[in-house]
Amino acid sequence: MSTLLIRNARQVNEDRIVDGDLLVRHGRIDKIAPGIDTTADEEIDAAGQWLLPGMIDDQVHFREPGLTHKGCIASESAAAVAGGITSFMDMPNTRPPTLSMAALADKKVIAARDSLANYAFHFGVSNDNLDAVAALDPREVGGIKVFMGASTGNMLVDDPAVLERLFACAPTILITHCEDTPSIKINEERWRRTHGDAVPFSAHPLIREAEACYKSSSLAVSLAKKHGTRLHVLHISTARELELFENRPLAEKRITTEVCVHHLFFDDRDYARLGSHLKCNPAVKTQADRDALRAALNTHRLDVIGTDHAPHTLQEKAGSYFQAPSGLPVVQHALPALMELVHDGILDLPTLVAKTSHRVADLFGIVDRGYLREGWWADLVLIGDRDPWAPDDPVLSRCGWSPFAGRRFRSRVAATVVSGQIAWIDGELRPSCRGRPLDFLR
Repeated sequence: MSTLLIRNARQVNEDRIVDGDLLVRHGRIDKIAPGIDTTADEEIDAAGQWLLPGMIDDQVHFREPGLTHKGCIASESAAAVAGGITSFMDMPNTRPPTLSMAALADKKVIAARDSLANYAFHFGVSNDNLDAVAALDPREVGGIKVFMGASTGNMLVDDPAVLERLFACAPTILITHCEDTPSIKINEERWRRTHGDAVPFSAHPLIREAEACYKSSSLAVSLAKKHGTRLHVLHISTARELELFENRPLAEKRITTEVCVHHLFFDDRDYARLGSHLKCNPAVKTQADRDALRAALNTHRLDVIGTDHAPHTLQEKAGSYFQAPSGLPVVQHALPALMELVHDGILDLPTLVAKTSHRVADLFGIVDRGYLREGWWADLVLIGDRDPWAPDDPVLSRCGWSPFAGRRFRSRVAATVVSGQIAWIDGELRPSCRGRPLDFLR
């Protein structure tokens, strides 16, 4: 398809909402106008629905290679485009982990073949690959991911000397998972002594407590300030951590942060209903923490919204507290969940677009994406209000379940366009769509 015309849309872009048409030609936005008098190979009558730049998700775990019984790039990118996510950046804790240029190249080959969404990959850090990290071309990766808290394999970096060198030598944006492992281990043992293996899932935010998050996040921020590192702290989950980040426009900061959909949507009262299906790291915490994060979205303190999409099978999640892995499948319902904040007056729609698209593109230096602008890639999502609906079926993630099951949403993704190709429309995938690699200007 070479041309696509979307008519009668309420276009949300750069703090404005404007009614009009948008023409796509050869993958890019050719024209934006109140009315476009032409024909196209395919036309969509938006009928007053919202037209947004597609969400750019700065952290997902699509599980390929090595963990494809949970998900793969094909299945999880399909779920993503169904949820209005047009671009993703995948994490390095696969099998093998993305700790070398060879592993990075293998993932790019898979994505070029299978991904319905645009893609990039973060490069991982271990205690013994700092030479490879220092030699990275910043344009080849989304960022450099360091687990300053519990992780799998050899990707937990807790050696002070290694951290010092990493923060000093990182050639591009350093992104961190911040939880203090020694604090968590002490809490785990305390709960084991009183409950054995029958620790309730409601203890998760007490084991992976707010203090463990703050201790690790404050260390990352202090190291970044010491070395002048470009730092991005992922999935902030507590009110206290917010004080570590400046309430200044993105262009004025070298230390930024992300909040995830589930930390904005759920709180610790939901463990009683969801149990292991709400277990994630860092943990969903109190209602007060959730409300503070929501409020901070209306400031410059929280820069972007991501998902940390991390599927596990229902069989894996059926284990006891210490057996059930942490992680939630989120991408398919991320935008409908976030639209609930708009419906409830917590967030306005231009701010939502800024935090899910504009600022993500700005923060990572993504070329020609994240905005509705003539000449830029056509990454678009059409979303409309509907009678309340339950996101129970079909779940496109390979794991087959959603933490939002049983909830009701008032908005639904009507269509998703990836690099000018329709990937999702009227509840159906167009599996011939193929995303493109993200380009970075750094």
